[in-house]
Amino acid sequence: MVVSMTGFGRSKVESEQHSVTVEMKSVNHRFSECYIRMPRQLLKLEEKIKKQVSHFVKRGKVDIFITISGDGLVHKNLHIDWKLIQDYYQLVNKVKETFSLKEEVQLSHLLNREEFVMIEEMEEENEELEQLVLKAVDEAAMELRKMREKEGELLRKDFLTHLQQFELNVIELTNQAPEVVNLYRERLRKRIVEYNETSLDESRILTEVAIFADKSDITEELTRLNSHIKYFHSTLLNEGQVGRKLDFMIQEMNREVNTIGSKANDSLIATLVVELKSTLEKLREQVQNVE
Repeated sequence: MVVSMTGFGRSKVESEQHSVTVEMKSVNHRFSECYIRMPRQLLKLEEKIKKQVSHFVKRGKVDIFITISGDGLVHKNLHIDWKLIQDYYQLVNKVKETFSLKEEVQLSHLLNREEFVMIEEMEEENEELEQLVLKAVDEAAMELRKMREKEGELLRKDFLTHLQQFELNVIELTNQAPEVVNLYRERLRKRIVEYNETSLDESRILTEVAIFADKSDITEELTRLNSHIKYFHSTLLNEGQVGRKLDFMIQEMNREVNTIGSKANDSLIATLVVELKSTLEKLREQVQNVE
């Protein structure tokens, strides 16, 4: 089964006190990576969230954004440094006395300084909120998976289109391969006649043709290409991760095509090799998006 590595999923789960929104987006990556952006009080859930997502995403880079709204998310504490306020007050009075200042010390002079008065926010432990978050993550991951599967089906159809063209070119190669030897035999006869008007040495011609046929023989490469094509088709129907398998098969197919190109002594075969390599490049680009 072909599954794309690109997708998006979103979920919003609400209770009487809280509202949790989870958004996920994934892109192609060689391995499986998960990055989470969420409020600090949920950091202890990071591993649980990653484990949940791993059930739906086996490969790719996933960015997860979690936002929370509602009451009771934090508890605020007021801290006052009475000793520092007292020292400051005595200092101000000493300055007034020393310089004969008449200005009175105002309450705002003391309460507006962060050194004296500080409001500290304490994150609340809330098991209900945590369960709400995990539920939203699960739903968003399911939506992400559905989109990846939908995109994967489009990729599969695209693979089949390119693969069909590839097969047609391989059939043309198979049909053209025997003609290469025949054409070489005729060219050889013609050259001998041009330079030597006496009788032809058939045994010498047969020897030269046999040597050429051996060097230019692409039968093994064509056999392996057809085997790779069948494996590619069957892999598209397999369950689980198939991206790496398909990528490996394209490398193997490209190796065979390169070998055929190096043996080619025919303009049509050379043209078909270019077509094959072009199709393989299209397949390779698409495979990079498969899980």
